[in-house]
Amino acid sequence: MPLPPLSLYVHLPWCVQKCPYCDFNSHTAPANLPEQQYVAALLRDLDAELPMVQGRSVGSVFLGGGTPSLFSVTAMANLLQGISRRIQLTTTVEITLEANPGAFEQARFAGYLEVGVNRFSLGIQSFQDKYLQALGRIHTAKQGHDAIVSLLQLGCERINLDIMYGLPGQTQQQSQEDLLQALTYGVQHISWYQLTLEPNTEFYLRPPSLPNEDMLADMQLEGQSLLTSANFQQYEVSAFAQTGAEARHNLNYWHFGDYLGIGAGAHGKISHNYYGQFQVQRRVKLRQPKAYMVAIDALSSAVTVTQEDLPLEFFINALRLYYGVDSQLFTQRTGLPIQSIATPLQKARQAGLMESNRLRATALGWRYLDDLLTYFQSTG
Repeated sequence: MPLPPLSLYVHLPWCVQKCPYCDFNSHTAPANLPEQQYVAALLRDLDAELPMVQGRSVGSVFLGGGTPSLFSVTAMANLLQGISRRIQLTTTVEITLEANPGAFEQARFAGYLEVGVNRFSLGIQSFQDKYLQALGRIHTAKQGHDAIVSLLQLGCERINLDIMYGLPGQTQQQSQEDLLQALTYGVQHISWYQLTLEPNTEFYLRPPSLPNEDMLADMQLEGQSLLTSANFQQYEVSAFAQTGAEARHNLNYWHFGDYLGIGAGAHGKISHNYYGQFQVQRRVKLRQPKAYMVAIDALSSAVTVTQEDLPLEFFINALRLYYGVDSQLFTQRTGLPIQSIATPLQKARQAGLMESNRLRATALGWRYLDDLLTYFQSTG
């Protein structure tokens, strides 16, 4: 059985300040960012992972955080050169860098493009200052505008704009104004998602006043309609793209592909085929940046996913896709025959939550995705 496509996720954990809604492994940056030490740790981490993926090439690299754009062009060049010396990158590799408009310099963005970054994901969130302040963002609406325009002027063709709705005190009209503004730039990818209150965040402990559920549903539906009318296809729960502009790295996640994860707290998923025995392993790295940088072995845990848990892990990803996946992908990515999930599939289809000829959620199933996923939970 062929192994899945392979991606690489790189976690750069520092931000200027922690946003009150963020539950990612991010930390306030020290006065002197330890770029050289951290890049060395990342490459040491990658060296330890390479024996598991010998002979395989990487189709996408995602530099996430945190705020990766805090790192200098020199540090980014050293990192990307170190990666390319260690593992083969495909000729069409997509290298995405997450960037915060508040940590933006045009010269730095030009440098990132020169050293190999070819896609940017900008954390815009809103084009209205009062909502940016409510979210604890460090950038202004003007800085968001300037960052987008600068990337466009530099000739960057792959730009994603992160836009949130359901913000504290936000009206339906104001949520649509953000989308309308985003569409004026002519970018081809927009991530449009609802603000949620995650555990272990400031907002969870001290919740702000948010729009009610009816208003949130109206915001979502109107936003989807607006994006569709602008020739954007919703290809995943919160991702909209024009034809050919889908995020390749994220598509690999949702197709249950493999990915190496390096960096403080990074997660990875690697498939193995040992003499016909197919296995999927989850790997996690040490979470604290200081401990990560000095560790000889950055691995925190490595767990082989049981056959009983593989169906749920597969569908948590695949059912996020608007068009779902072909049934043969289940076997290719899990090593299990499709007959092994015949009973839960039948029940989900009888409940009207999944289509009959494809592993795809119906409109009802997509609306109640968490309920649909319970059909594939292990009962062992």
